[in-house]
Amino acid sequence: MDETLKRLLDAEMRAERLAQQAEQEQERSIQQAMNDARAENDRFTARIPDLQRAFITKAEERAEQNIAELRRRYDERHQQLRSQAEQRKEDALESAFQLLISAER
Repeated sequence: MDETLKRLLDAEMRAERLAQQAEQEQERSIQQAMNDARAENDRFTARIPDLQRAFITKAEERAEQNIAELRRRYDERHQQLRSQAEQRKEDALESAFQLLISAER
């Protein structure tokens, strides 16, 4: 009976050690996961300025493209208005000339 009790106590002590080892391993795993999460967060935080610069650069490029497009449209419209003004000027001169000619008769 003594031998059986001794084996049971030994088994219980081994089980206790295994449980403690498992708890320690679990704690190490949790700490490692926390450290990894902090490291990832730090890497992301460090990248924020680069991400902002990239966003600003793309926004500036789009703004420059929009400005160029607006200028192109403005120039086209300006040319159309100039052409129409020239045409109207010629029409007005022709009408004035016709009035002068018909008034002299």
